[in-house]
Amino acid sequence: MRLRLAFLVVFVCLLATGCASLPPARETAPVHAIEGTAATALGRIARDSLPSGDPSLSGFRLLPEAETAFNTRIALARRAQKSIDAQYYLIGNDNIGRQFLRELRDAAARGVRVRLIVDDLYTAGEDPLLTGLAAFPNVEVRLFNPLPSRSDWFAGRVLASLNDFDRIDHRMHNKLFIADGAFAVAGGRNMADAYFMQSTALNFIDFDVLGAGPIVHEMSKAFDLYWNSPHVWPIDVVAGTRPSAEARARFDALIAQAGERITERSLDVLGQTPVGDQLDAGRVALVPASAQLFVDSPDKVDANGTADKQTVTTQTLGVFAKARESVRIVSPYFIPGERGMAMMEAVHVQPGEESPITVITNSLGSTDEPLVYAEYAKYRMRMLKAGVRLYEIGPQLAPRSEHLGNFGHSEAGLHAKMATIDDRWVFIGSMNLDGRSAVKNTELGLVIDSPELVKPLRRLFHDGVVGGAYRLQLSPDGSRIEWQEHRADGRVIVHTQEPHDSAWQRIKFWLMLPLVNQNEL
Repeated sequence: MRLRLAFLVVFVCLLATGCASLPPARETAPVHAIEGTAATALGRIARDSLPSGDPSLSGFRLLPEAETAFNTRIALARRAQKSIDAQYYLIGNDNIGRQFLRELRDAAARGVRVRLIVDDLYTAGEDPLLTGLAAFPNVEVRLFNPLPSRSDWFAGRVLASLNDFDRIDHRMHNKLFIADGAFAVAGGRNMADAYFMQSTALNFIDFDVLGAGPIVHEMSKAFDLYWNSPHVWPIDVVAGTRPSAEARARFDALIAQAGERITERSLDVLGQTPVGDQLDAGRVALVPASAQLFVDSPDKVDANGTADKQTVTTQTLGVFAKARESVRIVSPYFIPGERGMAMMEAVHVQPGEESPITVITNSLGSTDEPLVYAEYAKYRMRMLKAGVRLYEIGPQLAPRSEHLGNFGHSEAGLHAKMATIDDRWVFIGSMNLDGRSAVKNTELGLVIDSPELVKPLRRLFHDGVVGGAYRLQLSPDGSRIEWQEHRADGRVIVHTQEPHDSAWQRIKFWLMLPLVNQNEL
C-alpha cells in the first residue's frame, strides 16, 4: 500500500477548506540501542547459533511462510529481556496489528524497553491504540513524518495537509524488528492481516529473513538513525496527549479483541521447524554468510534534497549491474523506466534466445496499485523483445500453488521484494523497483552473499511461479502479448487478451495516468 495523491488534485479547490499544522517540535535527547545484551537469553542463543571460527559472519534463515514469519516476531518478543526496537510502514487496526501491539505491551510489563516507529500515513483512527501503548511504562512510540491532522478519516487527513504536500509525499517504507540486539527480522511484510494470510479477501505473497550476528548491530544503528531523526516525532507531541490510566485502559480494551497466535505448520515449505521451537532448544538453524545492509537516510524525505544520493535503490541496482550470469527479480510494483530498460537491453541475446533476466510482478488482477501496473505495462513489449522472462502473479492461480502460502478462500497478490544475482547473492528488503522507492520513500534492504540461500529460493519461486503466475510471451508475429496459464493437469492455456482487463479499467487509466508523475508511482 503506497501513497497515491495525484487523483486528488482535481478536487483540491472544491474540498480543501482549511489546512492543519503540526504543533511546535519538542527537542529530545538522543537515545541509542542498549549495549551489553550478549548476556541475555537471546544473546546466548544467537552466539551459539553462529559459527565460532569467523566472528565477521552473520547467520540467516529465510521466512517464506506468513504464519512462521509472524510467530517468529512473537517468539522473539516473548523472550526479549532488555529491548525491542520495531519500525513499520503500516500497523493495521486489525487482528494481526493488535496482537503485535499486545506483545509489545506485555514485553514492556516485564521491564523490556520498547521503541516503536510507525510511518504516519496510514494511522488514521489508530491514535487510541498508539497513544494507549505509549502510555505504558517502558514504551515510547514515535511517528515518522507526521501529518498535522489527527482525523479518523484518511482522505480528510491528506486534504488538511495539502499545504505541506511536498513533505507528506515522502514516507518511511522500512520494516524492521530487533529483539535484545541479538536477532532481527527484516523484509517486506507490514503488520496487518493481509501480509500474514489472515484476510478473507486478499492475501499477499511476501518474504522476510531472520538474522543474527554482526548484521544485527548494523540494523540497530540504522534504527537509531531514524529514532533520533528530526523527522520522527513522539506521538504524544503530535496527538496532544499525555500518558494516563484512561489511555492504558482504552488500549487494553481494544487489544482484548485480538485473537491468539496464528497456527503454523510443524515444517514450513522449506522443511524448517518453527523458530520458537528452535529458540527453546537453545540454537537456531542459521546459514552463515556475510551481508551488506542498505538503508536510506531519513533525510531522504527532505523536500530540499539534502539527503545522501547513495540510496537503497542505487546501491541495489549497482549489485544487479555486476551480475555475470543471471538476475531474478521479484517486485510487486515494477516500473523499469529508461534506466532499467537500458540495463536489460544491454544484455545482448540472439533472436529467439532468452535473457538471463527474470522478472516476477503482479498482474492486472492481483495488483493493489493499478496505476503502477498501467505504467509498468508500457514497458512489457520492450522487455519481451529483449528476451526477459516475464511472469505476472494470477489472483486465482497463486492460491492453487502449495508453495506460495495458505490463502484460504482469498485471492492472491504479490508484495515480496527480493532478487537473486548469479546464484550467489540474495536481496531481501522493503524496496520496490519503481520511482516512489527510488525518490520518495525511505527503504531498507539486505544483500546476502550465500549460494546456500539462493538454492531454496530458486526452487520455491520456480515451483510456485509455474502454476501460480502467467508467463508472458510474444505472439507468433511479434505484434502482441500473450499470457500462458499452466493448469494442474498439465494443459497450457494461451490467453490472447489480458486477463482481468475491462473497459472501465482502461477508462480509469486514460483519465488518471496523464496526471501522475512516474516518481509518484
